[in-house]
Amino acid sequence: MTTKHLLFTSKIIGCFLITVAFFSCKKEKSTPQTQITPVTLGLYEYVSGINKRIFLPITQVGTKSVTYYSVFDTGSSGMTLDATDILPASMITSSGIQVTGDSVVVNGITVTSTKGTISFGDQLSSTKEYGNLAYANITIGDAQGNLALKRVPFFLYYKIIDETGAKLPAHASDVFGVGPGTSYVTSLIQSPLRAFDTGTSLTSGFKLATLNKSMFSTSGTYVTNLLTIGLNNSDLSSSGFIMHPLSYSSSGGYSANIPATIEYNGNTISGQILFDTGTPSTTVIEDRLATTSVGDLPANSTVTITTNKGFVYTYTTSSTGNLTEVQNPNNTGDYRTIFSLDFFLSNEYLTDYSNHQIGLKNN
Repeated sequence: MTTKHLLFTSKIIGCFLITVAFFSCKKEKSTPQTQITPVTLGLYEYVSGINKRIFLPITQVGTKSVTYYSVFDTGSSGMTLDATDILPASMITSSGIQVTGDSVVVNGITVTSTKGTISFGDQLSSTKEYGNLAYANITIGDAQGNLALKRVPFFLYYKIIDETGAKLPAHASDVFGVGPGTSYVTSLIQSPLRAFDTGTSLTSGFKLATLNKSMFSTSGTYVTNLLTIGLNNSDLSSSGFIMHPLSYSSSGGYSANIPATIEYNGNTISGQILFDTGTPSTTVIEDRLATTSVGDLPANSTVTITTNKGFVYTYTTSSTGNLTEVQNPNNTGDYRTIFSLDFFLSNEYLTDYSNHQIGLKNN
């Protein structure tokens, strides 16, 4: 799992609500199952300088009430959460989380002995998290709207080291990864939204509405109705999304990368595109023919992408938005062109976990 983004940490105070539906039947009369409907939540839109983030609150982990924002990230798969204040301090040492045997249950959280490392970035700069596979019931959202998810597998990390070797503060990289694949630590970790019970009436997945550019603030502004969990038939057939089937890999599962043609400053190249809410400011075009001196595209440059299924998106760079740089993948080791959060200011995004496809829609 690799994404290109900066790291922020923030806290909120919230509460949670769990709703349980029951039904019964008798021999002489059957009662139809309660219809499950999609759940819509708001997200917090945050900005610091040129860097934008969208945060999803996490307010319950196991039996622990918590008050953390997590970065809502389409560019990775699986939740990562710092163990600080989640586990007893005595369990967390400089060499790792102490687990006796195969697993231990603490505060309603099952912490396994399976260890791993997650890297963010590319071969030029990389931030690393160290931790363990864990399971817990979690509640996402806060008092303004929330959802309880059962037994979610996630990565519980005990330290994070940036590219300079410095240890980052606790909860500096709590990420809610909703990509269609699996974590490179273990295939057991995948998007927590897969834990949502869709019943027989919905398809597993989510859609992200166009973000509200005017609502980004330094304090974080709650914006309603941005995230819909659970897809209905109209989402997949008549809502205007252009669907892109995904490719499977034995390492990482289904990839969110979409084949496309990229045009910029008179150049036309082919590549794989990742649309990544976890990249806060700068789109990176990977061009095998680029020279090391290309760097940032100047303001008023025009970029157009056309996917292999006919989705077209054009934007113009400026000094404050749609920032774009060109890199040579032979130098970075990453051949994906990664679109930043600015893409989501003009387009809707959908991921269908059941049918392994991503939907894109101009708005």
